[in-house]
Amino acid sequence: SRVLNGKPGVAATTRQSVLAALDVLGYERPVRLRQRSAGLVGLITPELENPIFPALAQVIGQALTRQGYTPVLATQTPGGSTEDELTEMLVDRGVSGIIFVSGLHADTTADMQRYEQLRAQGVPFVLVDGFSPKVRVPFISPDDRAAMKLAVTHLVSLGHSRIGLALGPRRFVPVQRKIEGFLRVVQDQLGLEPAVIEAELIQHSLYTLEGGQAAAAALLDRGCTAVVCASDMMALGAIRAARQRGLEVPDDVSVVGFDDSPLIAFTDPPLTTIRKPVPAMGQAAVRTLLEEIQGQLTPTGPDAGTYGEFVFMPELVVRGSTASGPGTGGRS
Repeated sequence: SRVLNGKPGVAATTRQSVLAALDVLGYERPVRLRQRSAGLVGLITPELENPIFPALAQVIGQALTRQGYTPVLATQTPGGSTEDELTEMLVDRGVSGIIFVSGLHADTTADMQRYEQLRAQGVPFVLVDGFSPKVRVPFISPDDRAAMKLAVTHLVSLGHSRIGLALGPRRFVPVQRKIEGFLRVVQDQLGLEPAVIEAELIQHSLYTLEGGQAAAAALLDRGCTAVVCASDMMALGAIRAARQRGLEVPDDVSVVGFDDSPLIAFTDPPLTTIRKPVPAMGQAAVRTLLEEIQGQLTPTGPDAGTYGEFVFMPELVVRGSTASGPGTGGRS
């Protein structure tokens, strides 16, 4: 009774024995007795099928381990735990902080109040891949607009003038930013009107191999000789779509991916892609979170909590899935 009510007059070893017995018997500790571990940091990812998420988890896990923290990986699965449930589970276990990767913060239709509530609980966290001005915490993002400029400029230099963009649902922030960058560069370099680009050269689908295949099939039917994809998985689907039509990649159709996922250099053909700066982003997420945990980012003043966004520049990695447009010699 004295232990459960937090009363004095109990030896430390006895107190620990009683708490251990509670844990073993499966009883929940009273909230006031839950110790926030100094060593656990939660990492919530939407899935692990796309290899870019395990790659990011590895970078974040290694960076946390070097700083003496233990990463706890929590992954959403179809029909399984939601982001909110995983968050509650991690908070209940007293984690020191949480890193969210491509979570609901990237969905413009989601309620951002969940993050403000988490903040009110005093749990430090960082959001990776996505942005909302409503949430006052640090964000870590790649420059999606710059990525589209890199991809399209490369394809235009090869003589392509009919370039399609295959990406995920429009409600996601990275998708909207890619569209903005794509519209701007195609308009600038090929002189097409935004309405034409939107109607003919942009195709939404799912962030999967099958989604990329469906989106690319629609773009190829509209005469595209090159397809820029919002993920490497989608790009592999685009290559499959081309081959189903009897087209060769890159001789007939050029394909550009996004992420530079592990092993993507060894596909057939090796994939030209936009490399997401995963090591820099992962390390920055950990460094920023630890600064929050240690109170170095404690907000003060009238603009308390407006941390802004750390944006990282991607790079173009040219391999074997892009070549001169059909009937051209290229302009590179």
